[in-house]
Amino acid sequence: MEEEREHEEERRGMVDILRGQGVSERVLEAMMQVKRHLFVPPHLSDQAYTDYPLPIGEGQTISAPHMVAMMCDYLALKKGEKVLEIGAGSGYHAAVIAELIGEKGHVYSVERIMWLVKYSRENLKRAGYTQVTVTSGDGTLGLPEHAPYDKISVTCAAPDVPPPLLEQLKVDGKMIIPIGRYMQELYLVNKRNGIERERKCDVLFVPLVGRYGFR
Repeated sequence: MEEEREHEEERRGMVDILRGQGVSERVLEAMMQVKRHLFVPPHLSDQAYTDYPLPIGEGQTISAPHMVAMMCDYLALKKGEKVLEIGAGSGYHAAVIAELIGEKGHVYSVERIMWLVKYSRENLKRAGYTQVTVTSGDGTLGLPEHAPYDKISVTCAAPDVPPPLLEQLKVDGKMIIPIGRYMQELYLVNKRNGIERERKCDVLFVPLVGRYGFR
């Protein structure tokens, strides 16, 4: 019980720091609800609420809280939306999205590393998120059986926007995606009559591996 109180205080401190960085109150409220310490390896639980990435195994990381917050803010997630996530990792980012879209929304997450598929499923179940489905596969191909999606969140860097993801995005939908191998930039993609790209900032993500990613 004492440990949970400590984690809550740490989480509140994390949220206060993010508030100072201009993150919206709605996203801050969602991040306050998600117990990030349940999504990091046990030996790193004392660092769960620090604002930097942490290793989770297989050469992968859980993104820094400020990056998760920014990406969710840029997507302008709404209650009841259907979201495709590419790269489940530990499941933390999907949990924050789930908070924002509510019980009537759903997150479909594609992860290529089988160990992380199991790991993220276990973490999400322990944290109580039932509106997230994690599947294994090539994230660059998306998940056509559940398309179209209101929003798509790509949590690994691609050489360009994979065509299948554009196809699976609804008209008037939004996608957030890092692009580049070494010098990476975060882009917000809007699908309207045409495709509009808006550069947001420089970032550093693990590579997206697959047919339309890096090999």
